[in-house]
Amino acid sequence: MIDKYIKMALEMNADHAVAVRVDDIVFDGRTILKCMFGCNDWGKGCTCPSRDNFLPLAEMERLLRKYKTVIIIHSTNKQIAQEVSFALEREAFLDGDALAFSMSDCALCNECAGKQSEECRNVSKARPAFHSVGIDVFSTVHKLGLELNTLRDKDEVQNWYSAVWLN
Repeated sequence: MIDKYIKMALEMNADHAVAVRVDDIVFDGRTILKCMFGCNDWGKGCTCPSRDNFLPLAEMERLLRKYKTVIIIHSTNKQIAQEVSFALEREAFLDGDALAFSMSDCALCNECAGKQSEECRNVSKARPAFHSVGIDVFSTVHKLGLELNTLRDKDEVQNWYSAVWLN
């Protein structure tokens, strides 16, 4: 099944898709510091860890570690990364993995409804980003030999990562 999902991701224009064990994911709660001090969405974004009812990082890690495999999806297009992760989550669900779960930086709306103190317009698709649940994206993707660099200029090509967590 994993090969099917990787092939599907690549056919949907992901730049890379790799399957890894959950132990290959680098959890580090310090990522929340970058959210709290530096993100303009802190306290506003609908998938932000500052929102009411967001699970504590330790609980998120405990739950995510129950999965067996994670498909890491890379794209230089944020929307593609998210669309691929949703499609793979759905396919895995249809294949019998009822708890398959995708994660990505949200690119569903032009502007997050949370910024206007409104409810999410896409609740069924809204998912948290890696860093917001305590995953060190840089360390994880570098460990896997994938590309991710700190941008020195806003015009540089960005690398976006999403994932699908599978049983």
